[in-house]
Amino acid sequence: MNYQKLAEQLSAALHLALAPIAVSFPDAPPANVPHFDGVVPAGCAFWQHAANRTFITTAKDHALCSIGVHTHHLANLLPTQQVELTDALKAMSDLDYVRADEIAAIPVIKQEVRYVMYGPLAEFPIEPNVVLIFADARQGLVVSEAIARVDKVAAPAMGRPACAALPQALNAGNAVLSLGCCGARAYLDALDDRVAMWALPGIKIESYCAEISALTHANQVLTSFHKRRREDIEAGEQPTVEQSLARLSS
Repeated sequence: MNYQKLAEQLSAALHLALAPIAVSFPDAPPANVPHFDGVVPAGCAFWQHAANRTFITTAKDHALCSIGVHTHHLANLLPTQQVELTDALKAMSDLDYVRADEIAAIPVIKQEVRYVMYGPLAEFPIEPNVVLIFADARQGLVVSEAIARVDKVAAPAMGRPACAALPQALNAGNAVLSLGCCGARAYLDALDDRVAMWALPGIKIESYCAEISALTHANQVLTSFHKRRREDIEAGEQPTVEQSLARLSS
């Protein structure tokens, strides 16, 4: 699959501010992919770094993000990570941010994960398990229409934690909309108040891209149709659909 072409297709159709990001969970690091060299406050911060370069991470790199370690079912945990998870969940529970039944319902990747690889979709060297798109409401409209065509069902909208969108898309095999969480919105500049994140199962990315391109064109034409129809009606006219279409063609 030509991921560079698909990434360019997505960015051009949706006018994305951040390039589509690929995430994969390989059993072994692919050759020539460097290990992440730095420290991040949470696993979701890797998404923003991944817009510009491809890299591999392990549980050690996610050490400051006990929630992400849990949702991604990371192997080879540091001794402190289970304690950190317990402390984090207790703090959230004390605030009534999450309750016991809600914790149990948080999606988790089914198989144990040794490595998480991130990078721009355009240059990803292996098949992505999940593709992330950061989109505003207008862009998300087209994405949601495309997803409904491919998945044959409307994408569920998820809240906290943002990282749970990846196991949800991977486990279910369908796309999901994440509204983020207060943590992700604190750590990611890309996830501002206008933007949400879409997690798309990589196995379907070609189909999503095809439908997004088709629906982008349809939305552009219909937007012009409705804008001109509004102008005519506000000017006192009562055009038929045929008349509005004729004006659009002219």
